[in-house]
This record gives sequence, C-alpha cells and structure tokens, in this order.
Amino acid sequence: MAIEIKYNGGVYEIKGFLNSQNSDALTSHFETLMQHSKGVVITLNKVLDIDNYAVKKIVELYQRAMSSDRLFYIIGSENAKVNHQFEALNSGEILL
Repeated sequence: MAIEIKYNGGVYEIKGFLNSQNSDALTSHFETLMQHSKGVVITLNKVLDIDNYAVKKIVELYQRAMSSDRLFYIIGSENAKVNHQFEALNSGEILL
C-alpha cells in the first residue's frame, strides 16, 4: 500500500505503511515543503505500520528543521505502533 498525504487545517496527515520503500520519497516531499515555509506539522496517527528506516528518516527531517530554525512537529504519540518504533530508537520525546 502506498502512503497517502492529505493537507487538512495546517497539518499533513500521513496514512498507510511507512517503510524503507517509500521513506525517501516522503523525506524529499517534506524537505521541499520546509524550504518554502517556516514550519511543518505532520500527523502519524493514521499510519498503519512503520519501520526503523522510516523513523530514522523522520528524525533526520526533524533534526534538519531544528538546525535551520524551522518548526517541525510530529503528532503520533497516540499511535501505539508509531510510538513503539520511536521509543525503540530513543526518539519518543519528539512525538506529540
């Protein structure tokens, strides 16, 4: 299943399976968005599954945004699968 990204009320909602096969495209999409805005808010609450590679890519996006004084909020602490993967990589603190 491909991922689906919807823009709703200032938040980019990601739906589907995030994995090594689609994480690079997701990263590219949000890098472009960050170049043209002061910040990005994504929600992972509708992600059905996520692997370590995808989490690493999202954490990299977050770190790049912070180092360039851009906002990058990641909503997803209520999604058990997402929360578990972020915690496994010691990155749970960046989830809202």
